[in-house]
Amino acid sequence: MKVSLWCSFCVLLTFGLARAQNSLSFDASKYEIQTQEFNGKTIKVRAYEKILYVANPVDLNHHILNMYIPEEYFNNQQINGFSAETAPIFFPNRVGGYMPAQPATFLVPEQKGPFPYNNKTVLTALSKGYIVASAGARGRTNRNERGELIGKAPAGIVDLKAAVRYLKFNDKLMAGDANKIISNGTSAGGAMSTLLGATGNHADYEPFLKELGAANATDDIFAVSAYCPIINLENADMAYEWQLNKIHGYNFRGKKGDLDAESIKVSDDLKAAYLQYLNSLNLKDEAGKKLTLDAEGNGNFKELVKSYLVASAQVALNSGTDLSAHTFLKIEANKVVSVDFDGYMIYLERMKTPPAFDALDNKSFENNLFGTKSIENRHFTEYAKVHSKDPNATMADAQQIKMMNPMSYIGDKSAKTAENWRVRHGAKDRDTGFAVPIILAITLQNKGFIIDFALPWDKPHSGDYDLEELFNWMDIITK
Repeated sequence: MKVSLWCSFCVLLTFGLARAQNSLSFDASKYEIQTQEFNGKTIKVRAYEKILYVANPVDLNHHILNMYIPEEYFNNQQINGFSAETAPIFFPNRVGGYMPAQPATFLVPEQKGPFPYNNKTVLTALSKGYIVASAGARGRTNRNERGELIGKAPAGIVDLKAAVRYLKFNDKLMAGDANKIISNGTSAGGAMSTLLGATGNHADYEPFLKELGAANATDDIFAVSAYCPIINLENADMAYEWQLNKIHGYNFRGKKGDLDAESIKVSDDLKAAYLQYLNSLNLKDEAGKKLTLDAEGNGNFKELVKSYLVASAQVALNSGTDLSAHTFLKIEANKVVSVDFDGYMIYLERMKTPPAFDALDNKSFENNLFGTKSIENRHFTEYAKVHSKDPNATMADAQQIKMMNPMSYIGDKSAKTAENWRVRHGAKDRDTGFAVPIILAITLQNKGFIIDFALPWDKPHSGDYDLEELFNWMDIITK
């Protein structure tokens, strides 16, 4: 009888069905001790790894959670003023390119692929008394045993929300304060982090969470850390061309060239459409004045974008960085007075051809994100659908598009939006336009949320480059 049951279970695992309900109760006895040397200190943790965080997992490789708890907390000790009861939970994700993601780990695993894993963020968090919980998540290329695509939008954010629910459901059984979960991610992972913060408990995600057997708990979080979040995708093409319309040379991961006449026309179209979009948002500056752009793409919104670049350069100048070679900056008496926007764009350079995200050939990463169980790629903007070069292309559902955009939920009374936000977008980042994270920051401000936002000087598309500053911010908001 035991052999029969075991073989049946093996069959379930082999084919990824896992129909038997997984228990969602945290087992505090299932851990191993792991240690690492970090910054002259031995960090010792109880490592709870590969916890299935939903009752009905459809992907046993990604519906898993790793949790690391400093051993001091089991000896009634404190770290950085935190105890076993009060320690916040740091919730980093490793999502990139909207691909399937493994949870972060305390120990560095065997390295595979072009982007080696660095666990410095996890070690820094633990050294400062934070408990680390990191969840895997499905991505746009996931398939099940039947060949169905099971990682298309909104699968990734649904998975992370389910992991948050698991942590909250088990709050009394594990160390840490599940009411103080702080998410962190970069690029598409930054988008996931912002989505977690914007969409807490919203009913749009409930059917998907129920299908997975997510824990009976809430999924709102305490705070958001996001680096260069790739968000607002249905408007990101327009933002990119408003910013880089005059830059016709491009360099996309080594593929260089100049825009042809057709691409320049696309850029002009998208720039013009962006002006109408921006003006429709009714965003306000700190003085309460509406932020707008005129028919040429100029206006106080553009001046606000420039002010963030000036502030970024000033921080670099104050730290001793030599900016004298940058003729697009006007510096007087060690003060950055202004920036020539067009000159800065020449310095920044164009990375992507228009449209930057919803590609007319229907082959971008984002097109791939908005597929279905049976369709690999779909358009998600009306412009790309109308001008598509793919005769078989279809349009993503409006609800699917909405569920991947945090801007659709910030301030929505049906969602519990995180109160505290920290967003960083490198001043040398060419993956999406500066307007995208700036609009996020302004929207949060206008809706009454607390946002710490900056464009760090000379930083490309990257994240976790200012860990001391990040955790100082986290200390302030959690204490």
